[in-house]
Amino acid sequence: MFVQIIEGQVKDPEGAKRLAERWQNELRPGAVGYLGVTSGVTDDGKGISIVRFESAEAAQANSERPEQGAWFAEMAKCYDGEPTFIESTDTEEFLGGGKDNAGFVQIMKSTGVDRVKMKEVDAQFEKFADFRPDLIGSLRVWTGPDTCVEAGYFTSEAEAREGEKKEPPPEMQAAMAQFGEMMQNTEFLDLKDPILR
Repeated sequence: MFVQIIEGQVKDPEGAKRLAERWQNELRPGAVGYLGVTSGVTDDGKGISIVRFESAEAAQANSERPEQGAWFAEMAKCYDGEPTFIESTDTEEFLGGGKDNAGFVQIMKSTGVDRVKMKEVDAQFEKFADFRPDLIGSLRVWTGPDTCVEAGYFTSEAEAREGEKKEPPPEMQAAMAQFGEMMQNTEFLDLKDPILR
């Protein structure tokens, strides 16, 4: 899987949403190798899109389509300044990856992450997936040796907030503590009205 992460301050969220829907309806049929997108804007206007393709070649071919260039020129007007692009093929899925039926998506942008420890914690969490039924999937994109962007897909924001308050079972507490330590340098972006395709 090849992933493009597009970020920027959005000054016209409604316009961006309309253009995202237009892309799905008009441009998607010609986007060979396109797998899907998770996108949204936070309450304070931070926009993020995680776009998935089968390969870098497929993403490049899409970028080179004239209609794609024209569409993005319109989308760029919705941003306050230039959006940034990060690309990666280094991805991990948890509980089957992203889910289109999620009512809430939380993005975690983390630095200083120990990949080996993260893998151990993931294995522990997978054993106790029933503890947080509100978490229905996640996609982690490694953007450097110790930096990653992770999208957590939840049934709803209300259920996610309730889940955060739950006391983990004793056998899970060490993994939770370890996860908390690794997430100290993390920026959280809450997408309350996510676009999921």
